[in-house]
Amino acid sequence: MKRKVCVLVTARPSYSRIKTALQAIEQHSDLELQLVVAASALLDRYGTAVHFIEEDGFKVTTRVHMVLEGGNLAAMAKTTGLGMLELATVFYNLKPEVGVTVADRFETIATAVAASYLNIPVAHGQGGQVPGSIDEKVRHAVTKLSDLHFVASQRAAERVVRMGEDPLTVHVTGCPSIDLAARVLCQPALDFDPFVKYGGVGEGLDLSDGYLVVMQHPVTTEYALAREHAVETLHAVRDVGLPTLWFWPNPDAGSDGTSGALRAFREQERPQNFHFFKNVAPADFLRLLYNASCLVGNSSLGIREGSFLGIPVVNIGTRQRGRDRGVNVLDVNYERRNIEGAIARHLGNGRYPQDTLYGDGRAGERIAALLSSAPLSIAKQLTF
Repeated sequence: MKRKVCVLVTARPSYSRIKTALQAIEQHSDLELQLVVAASALLDRYGTAVHFIEEDGFKVTTRVHMVLEGGNLAAMAKTTGLGMLELATVFYNLKPEVGVTVADRFETIATAVAASYLNIPVAHGQGGQVPGSIDEKVRHAVTKLSDLHFVASQRAAERVVRMGEDPLTVHVTGCPSIDLAARVLCQPALDFDPFVKYGGVGEGLDLSDGYLVVMQHPVTTEYALAREHAVETLHAVRDVGLPTLWFWPNPDAGSDGTSGALRAFREQERPQNFHFFKNVAPADFLRLLYNASCLVGNSSLGIREGSFLGIPVVNIGTRQRGRDRGVNVLDVNYERRNIEGAIARHLGNGRYPQDTLYGDGRAGERIAALLSSAPLSIAKQLTF
Protein backbone atom coordinates (compact mmCIF):
# COMPACT_ATOMS: atom_id res chain seq x y z
CA MET A 1 0.00 0.00 0.00
CA LYS A 2 1.23 3.47 -0.84
CA ARG A 3 1.54 5.94 2.01
CA LYS A 4 -0.89 8.84 1.43
CA VAL A 5 0.87 12.19 1.81
CA CYS A 6 -1.26 15.35 1.93
CA VAL A 7 0.72 18.49 1.08
CA LEU A 8 -0.68 22.00 1.59
CA VAL A 9 0.33 24.86 -0.69
CA THR A 10 -1.20 28.06 0.61
CA ALA A 11 0.78 30.97 -0.84
CA ARG A 12 3.02 32.08 -3.69
CA PRO A 13 6.31 31.47 -1.83
CA SER A 14 5.27 28.19 -0.22
CA TYR A 15 5.04 26.55 -3.65
CA SER A 16 8.72 27.27 -4.31
CA ARG A 17 9.57 25.84 -0.90
CA ILE A 18 7.92 22.50 -1.63
CA LYS A 19 7.85 22.08 -5.44
CA THR A 20 10.78 19.67 -5.77
CA ALA A 21 9.42 17.61 -2.88
CA LEU A 22 6.05 17.40 -4.67
CA GLN A 23 7.85 16.12 -7.78
CA ALA A 24 9.80 13.57 -5.76
CA ILE A 25 6.66 12.39 -3.93
CA GLU A 26 4.83 11.89 -7.23
CA GLN A 27 7.72 9.88 -8.62
CA HIS A 28 8.16 7.74 -5.50
CA SER A 29 6.72 4.23 -5.89
CA ASP A 30 5.67 4.04 -2.23
CA LEU A 31 3.89 7.39 -1.95
CA GLU A 32 0.55 8.82 -3.09
CA LEU A 33 0.36 12.61 -3.33
CA GLN A 34 -2.74 14.47 -2.17
CA LEU A 35 -2.23 18.11 -3.15
CA VAL A 36 -4.35 20.75 -1.44
CA VAL A 37 -4.06 24.32 -2.74
CA ALA A 38 -5.54 26.98 -0.51
CA ALA A 39 -5.64 30.59 0.67
CA SER A 40 -3.80 33.25 -1.35
CA ALA A 41 -2.42 30.63 -3.77
CA LEU A 42 -5.93 30.68 -5.31
CA LEU A 43 -6.36 34.46 -5.53
CA ASP A 44 -5.70 36.63 -8.55
CA ARG A 45 -4.73 39.53 -6.30
CA TYR A 46 -1.67 37.56 -5.20
CA GLY A 47 -0.75 36.05 -8.54
CA THR A 48 -2.93 32.90 -8.67
CA ALA A 49 -0.08 30.50 -7.90
CA VAL A 50 -2.42 27.56 -8.58
CA HIS A 51 -2.07 28.27 -12.33
CA PHE A 52 1.69 27.68 -12.16
CA ILE A 53 1.14 24.56 -10.07
CA GLU A 54 -1.17 23.08 -12.70
CA GLU A 55 1.09 24.19 -15.57
CA ASP A 56 3.87 22.20 -13.90
CA GLY A 57 1.73 19.09 -14.28
CA PHE A 58 0.39 18.63 -10.75
CA LYS A 59 -3.18 17.49 -10.20
CA VAL A 60 -4.86 19.51 -7.46
CA THR A 61 -6.87 17.22 -5.20
CA THR A 62 -8.79 19.94 -3.36
CA ARG A 63 -8.99 23.75 -3.33
CA VAL A 64 -9.76 25.62 -0.12
CA HIS A 65 -10.87 29.28 -0.13
CA MET A 66 -10.11 30.68 3.30
CA VAL A 67 -8.69 34.24 3.06
CA LEU A 68 -10.76 37.05 4.56
CA GLU A 69 -10.20 40.52 3.15
CA GLY A 70 -9.11 43.37 5.36
CA GLY A 71 -5.33 43.38 5.41
CA ASN A 72 -5.32 43.72 9.20
CA LEU A 73 -4.60 41.66 12.30
CA ALA A 74 -8.22 40.61 12.80
CA ALA A 75 -8.43 39.35 9.23
CA MET A 76 -5.30 37.24 9.75
CA ALA A 77 -6.69 35.74 12.96
CA LYS A 78 -10.08 35.02 11.38
CA THR A 79 -8.45 33.51 8.28
CA THR A 80 -6.53 31.18 10.59
CA GLY A 81 -9.77 30.10 12.25
CA LEU A 82 -11.57 29.65 8.95
CA GLY A 83 -8.62 27.63 7.69
CA MET A 84 -8.86 25.28 10.66
CA LEU A 85 -12.55 24.73 9.96
CA GLU A 86 -12.10 24.08 6.24
CA LEU A 87 -8.94 22.00 6.52
CA ALA A 88 -10.48 19.79 9.20
CA THR A 89 -13.09 18.78 6.62
CA VAL A 90 -10.43 18.25 3.96
CA PHE A 91 -8.35 16.01 6.22
CA TYR A 92 -11.43 14.08 7.36
CA ASN A 93 -12.38 13.35 3.76
CA LEU A 94 -8.91 12.59 2.38
CA LYS A 95 -7.69 10.59 5.39
CA PRO A 96 -3.97 11.02 4.69
CA GLU A 97 -1.37 9.14 6.68
CA VAL A 98 0.73 12.28 7.04
CA GLY A 99 0.15 15.96 6.38
CA VAL A 100 2.94 18.26 5.20
CA THR A 101 3.02 21.97 5.97
CA VAL A 102 5.72 24.56 5.32
CA ALA A 103 7.32 27.48 7.17
CA ASP A 104 5.46 29.95 9.39
CA ARG A 105 2.37 31.50 7.86
CA PHE A 106 -1.06 31.65 9.49
CA GLU A 107 -2.22 29.00 7.03
CA THR A 108 0.64 26.80 8.25
CA ILE A 109 -0.53 26.78 11.84
CA ALA A 110 -4.15 26.21 10.74
CA THR A 111 -2.95 23.11 8.89
CA ALA A 112 -0.98 21.80 11.85
CA VAL A 113 -3.82 22.30 14.35
CA ALA A 114 -6.48 20.70 12.13
CA ALA A 115 -4.31 17.68 11.33
CA SER A 116 -3.24 17.21 14.95
CA TYR A 117 -6.81 17.10 16.24
CA LEU A 118 -7.65 14.50 13.61
CA ASN A 119 -4.74 12.31 14.81
CA ILE A 120 -2.85 12.81 11.55
CA PRO A 121 0.94 13.03 11.93
CA VAL A 122 2.30 16.39 10.82
CA ALA A 123 5.56 16.86 8.89
CA HIS A 124 6.88 20.42 9.04
CA GLY A 125 9.34 21.94 6.59
CA GLN A 126 11.71 24.78 7.55
CA GLY A 127 11.39 24.62 11.32
CA GLY A 128 14.09 25.91 13.65
CA GLN A 129 14.70 29.18 11.83
CA VAL A 130 14.55 32.56 13.57
CA PRO A 131 12.55 34.93 11.35
CA GLY A 132 11.32 37.40 13.96
CA SER A 133 7.88 39.05 14.12
CA ILE A 134 4.72 36.94 14.56
CA ASP A 135 6.26 34.45 12.12
CA GLU A 136 8.65 33.27 14.83
CA LYS A 137 5.85 32.42 17.25
CA VAL A 138 3.96 30.58 14.54
CA ARG A 139 7.00 28.66 13.26
CA HIS A 140 7.94 27.36 16.72
CA ALA A 141 4.32 26.59 17.60
CA VAL A 142 4.05 24.50 14.43
CA THR A 143 7.25 22.71 15.43
CA LYS A 144 5.60 21.65 18.68
CA LEU A 145 2.51 20.45 16.80
CA SER A 146 4.61 18.44 14.34
CA ASP A 147 5.88 14.87 14.44
CA LEU A 148 8.50 14.97 11.65
CA HIS A 149 10.83 17.88 11.02
CA PHE A 150 12.53 18.64 7.69
CA VAL A 151 14.93 21.46 8.50
CA ALA A 152 17.22 23.44 6.23
CA SER A 153 20.43 23.52 8.26
CA GLN A 154 22.28 21.95 11.15
CA ARG A 155 21.75 25.06 13.28
CA ALA A 156 18.00 24.82 12.67
CA ALA A 157 18.09 21.15 13.68
CA GLU A 158 19.84 22.04 16.93
CA ARG A 159 17.19 24.63 17.75
CA VAL A 160 14.36 22.14 17.13
CA VAL A 161 16.00 19.56 19.38
CA ARG A 162 16.49 22.19 22.10
CA MET A 163 12.72 22.77 21.94
CA GLY A 164 12.29 19.23 23.24
CA GLU A 165 11.77 17.35 19.97
CA ASP A 166 13.10 13.81 19.59
CA PRO A 167 16.37 13.99 17.62
CA LEU A 168 15.31 10.90 15.68
CA THR A 169 12.44 12.91 14.14
CA VAL A 170 14.63 15.87 13.08
CA HIS A 171 16.20 15.60 9.62
CA VAL A 172 18.49 18.09 7.87
CA THR A 173 17.18 18.02 4.31
CA GLY A 174 17.92 21.55 3.10
CA CYS A 175 15.23 23.78 1.61
CA PRO A 176 13.52 22.68 -1.63
CA SER A 177 13.70 26.24 -2.94
CA ILE A 178 17.46 25.76 -3.14
CA ASP A 179 16.82 22.77 -5.42
CA LEU A 180 15.12 25.14 -7.85
CA ALA A 181 18.00 27.59 -7.58
CA ALA A 182 20.48 24.80 -8.34
CA ARG A 183 18.51 23.88 -11.46
CA VAL A 184 18.47 27.49 -12.60
CA LEU A 185 22.26 27.65 -12.28
CA CYS A 186 22.43 24.96 -14.96
CA GLN A 187 20.61 27.30 -17.36
CA PRO A 188 20.75 30.80 -15.87
CA ALA A 189 20.29 32.90 -19.02
CA LEU A 190 17.33 35.29 -19.08
CA ASP A 191 15.86 33.67 -22.18
CA PHE A 192 12.36 35.21 -21.99
CA ASP A 193 10.84 38.68 -21.99
CA PRO A 194 9.11 39.11 -18.59
CA PHE A 195 6.95 41.97 -19.88
CA VAL A 196 5.59 39.90 -22.76
CA LYS A 197 5.23 36.66 -20.80
CA TYR A 198 3.79 38.04 -17.56
CA GLY A 199 2.35 41.45 -18.41
CA GLY A 200 2.25 43.48 -15.24
CA VAL A 201 1.92 47.25 -15.04
CA GLY A 202 4.43 49.94 -15.92
CA GLU A 203 7.05 50.82 -18.47
CA GLY A 204 8.72 48.30 -20.74
CA LEU A 205 12.31 48.38 -19.49
CA ASP A 206 15.72 47.65 -20.98
CA LEU A 207 17.32 45.14 -18.59
CA SER A 208 20.58 44.67 -20.52
CA ASP A 209 22.66 47.06 -18.39
CA GLY A 210 21.48 45.88 -14.98
CA TYR A 211 18.28 46.10 -12.97
CA LEU A 212 16.88 45.75 -9.46
CA VAL A 213 14.32 43.29 -8.13
CA VAL A 214 12.19 44.49 -5.20
CA MET A 215 10.00 42.35 -2.95
CA GLN A 216 8.81 44.08 0.21
CA HIS A 217 6.10 42.70 2.49
CA PRO A 218 4.34 44.28 5.45
CA VAL A 219 5.73 43.41 8.89
CA THR A 220 2.89 42.04 11.00
CA THR A 221 4.08 43.59 14.25
CA GLU A 222 4.54 46.94 12.47
CA TYR A 223 1.57 46.68 10.12
CA ALA A 224 0.34 50.24 10.74
CA LEU A 225 3.63 51.51 9.28
CA ALA A 226 3.48 49.37 6.12
CA ARG A 227 2.59 52.26 3.82
CA GLU A 228 5.31 54.48 5.26
CA HIS A 229 7.91 51.72 4.92
CA ALA A 230 6.99 51.10 1.29
CA VAL A 231 7.15 54.82 0.44
CA GLU A 232 10.72 55.03 1.73
CA THR A 233 11.79 52.10 -0.45
CA LEU A 234 9.94 53.46 -3.49
CA HIS A 235 11.78 56.78 -3.31
CA ALA A 236 15.15 55.13 -2.72
CA VAL A 237 14.80 52.76 -5.65
CA ARG A 238 13.53 55.46 -7.99
CA ASP A 239 16.47 57.67 -7.14
CA VAL A 240 18.97 54.88 -7.83
CA GLY A 241 17.67 55.06 -11.39
CA LEU A 242 18.11 51.44 -12.46
CA PRO A 243 15.23 49.56 -14.14
CA THR A 244 13.23 47.95 -11.35
CA LEU A 245 10.99 44.87 -11.28
CA TRP A 246 8.72 45.22 -8.24
CA PHE A 247 6.65 42.23 -7.02
CA TRP A 248 3.35 42.52 -5.18
CA PRO A 249 3.28 41.94 -1.37
CA ASN A 250 1.81 38.95 0.44
CA PRO A 251 -1.62 39.06 2.19
CA ASP A 252 -0.36 39.68 5.75
CA ALA A 253 -1.72 42.46 7.93
CA GLY A 254 -0.58 45.73 6.40
CA SER A 255 -0.75 44.49 2.82
CA ASP A 256 -3.33 47.13 1.94
CA GLY A 257 -0.92 49.80 3.16
CA THR A 258 1.94 48.40 1.08
CA SER A 259 -0.10 47.91 -2.07
CA GLY A 260 -1.77 51.30 -1.59
CA ALA A 261 1.65 52.95 -1.48
CA LEU A 262 2.64 51.22 -4.72
CA ARG A 263 -0.52 52.35 -6.52
CA ALA A 264 -0.32 55.93 -5.26
CA PHE A 265 3.37 56.24 -6.15
CA ARG A 266 2.77 54.83 -9.61
CA GLU A 267 -0.09 57.25 -10.29
CA GLN A 268 1.34 60.38 -8.65
CA GLU A 269 5.06 60.09 -9.35
CA ARG A 270 4.81 58.21 -12.68
CA PRO A 271 8.25 56.61 -12.32
CA GLN A 272 9.89 55.68 -15.61
CA ASN A 273 12.11 52.91 -14.22
CA PHE A 274 9.44 50.71 -12.55
CA HIS A 275 7.44 47.70 -13.66
CA PHE A 276 5.09 45.90 -11.24
CA PHE A 277 4.25 42.18 -11.28
CA LYS A 278 1.86 40.04 -9.25
CA ASN A 279 3.72 36.79 -9.80
CA VAL A 280 5.89 34.80 -12.19
CA ALA A 281 6.70 31.08 -12.36
CA PRO A 282 9.30 30.00 -9.77
CA ALA A 283 12.08 29.13 -12.25
CA ASP A 284 11.55 32.34 -14.24
CA PHE A 285 11.60 34.37 -11.05
CA LEU A 286 14.92 32.82 -10.02
CA ARG A 287 16.38 33.63 -13.44
CA LEU A 288 15.26 37.22 -13.02
CA LEU A 289 16.83 37.22 -9.58
CA TYR A 290 20.09 35.62 -10.71
CA ASN A 291 20.60 38.16 -13.48
CA ALA A 292 19.69 41.17 -11.31
CA SER A 293 22.21 43.65 -9.99
CA CYS A 294 20.61 43.56 -6.52
CA LEU A 295 17.53 42.35 -4.63
CA VAL A 296 15.92 44.95 -2.37
CA GLY A 297 13.23 44.44 0.28
CA ASN A 298 12.53 42.13 3.21
CA SER A 299 11.72 38.74 1.67
CA SER A 300 13.36 35.61 3.06
CA LEU A 301 14.29 34.59 -0.48
CA GLY A 302 17.11 37.14 -0.32
CA ILE A 303 18.46 35.40 2.76
CA ARG A 304 17.90 31.89 1.42
CA GLU A 305 18.02 31.62 -2.39
CA GLY A 306 20.03 34.84 -2.58
CA SER A 307 22.90 33.31 -0.61
CA PHE A 308 22.98 30.22 -2.84
CA LEU A 309 22.91 32.30 -6.03
CA GLY A 310 25.38 34.88 -4.69
CA ILE A 311 22.99 37.76 -5.33
CA PRO A 312 23.66 41.08 -3.57
CA VAL A 313 20.75 41.71 -1.17
CA VAL A 314 19.66 44.85 0.66
CA ASN A 315 17.50 43.61 3.53
CA ILE A 316 15.26 46.32 4.94
CA GLY A 317 13.93 46.49 8.48
CA THR A 318 13.13 43.84 11.07
CA ARG A 319 11.23 41.15 9.18
CA GLN A 320 14.27 38.86 8.78
CA ARG A 321 16.09 40.09 11.88
CA GLY A 322 17.11 36.77 13.43
CA ARG A 323 17.55 34.60 10.36
CA ASP A 324 20.94 33.06 9.56
CA ARG A 325 22.42 34.87 6.57
CA GLY A 326 25.40 34.95 4.23
CA VAL A 327 27.83 37.74 3.38
CA ASN A 328 25.64 38.75 0.43
CA VAL A 329 23.18 40.55 2.74
CA LEU A 330 23.42 44.19 3.84
CA ASP A 331 20.92 45.10 6.58
CA VAL A 332 19.47 48.62 6.72
CA ASN A 333 16.63 50.45 8.44
CA TYR A 334 13.62 51.94 6.65
CA GLU A 335 15.17 55.33 5.78
CA ARG A 336 15.45 55.99 2.06
CA ARG A 337 18.96 57.43 2.25
CA ASN A 338 20.28 54.29 3.94
CA ILE A 339 18.48 52.04 1.46
CA GLU A 340 19.89 53.96 -1.48
CA GLY A 341 23.37 53.91 0.06
CA ALA A 342 23.28 50.14 0.59
CA ILE A 343 22.19 49.58 -3.01
CA ALA A 344 25.09 51.74 -4.21
CA ARG A 345 27.53 49.72 -2.09
CA HIS A 346 26.27 46.44 -3.51
CA LEU A 347 26.44 47.71 -7.08
CA GLY A 348 30.15 48.21 -6.49
CA ASN A 349 30.60 44.79 -4.87
CA GLY A 350 29.17 42.60 -7.63
CA ARG A 351 28.22 38.94 -7.23
CA TYR A 352 29.17 36.97 -4.11
CA PRO A 353 30.46 33.38 -3.76
CA GLN A 354 27.82 30.68 -3.45
CA ASP A 355 26.79 29.81 0.12
CA THR A 356 25.07 26.47 0.83
CA LEU A 357 23.73 27.64 4.20
CA TYR A 358 20.19 26.54 3.28
CA GLY A 359 20.86 23.47 1.18
CA ASP A 360 22.79 21.80 -1.61
CA GLY A 361 20.02 21.21 -4.16
CA ARG A 362 18.78 17.76 -3.08
CA ALA A 363 16.13 18.58 -0.47
CA GLY A 364 13.11 17.32 -2.43
CA GLU A 365 14.41 13.80 -2.90
CA ARG A 366 15.47 13.59 0.76
CA ILE A 367 12.02 14.69 1.95
CA ALA A 368 10.25 12.13 -0.25
CA ALA A 369 12.54 9.35 0.96
CA LEU A 370 11.83 10.25 4.59
CA LEU A 371 8.08 10.48 4.00
CA SER A 372 8.16 6.94 2.61
CA SER A 373 10.28 5.38 5.34
CA ALA A 374 10.16 7.39 8.56
CA PRO A 375 8.05 5.91 11.37
CA LEU A 376 4.82 7.86 11.82
CA SER A 377 3.44 8.55 15.26
CA ILE A 378 1.20 11.12 16.94
CA ALA A 379 2.55 10.33 20.41
CA LYS A 380 5.17 12.79 21.64
CA GLN A 381 6.53 14.27 24.81
CA LEU A 382 9.34 16.61 25.79
CA THR A 383 12.76 15.00 25.74
CA PHE A 384 14.06 16.91 28.77
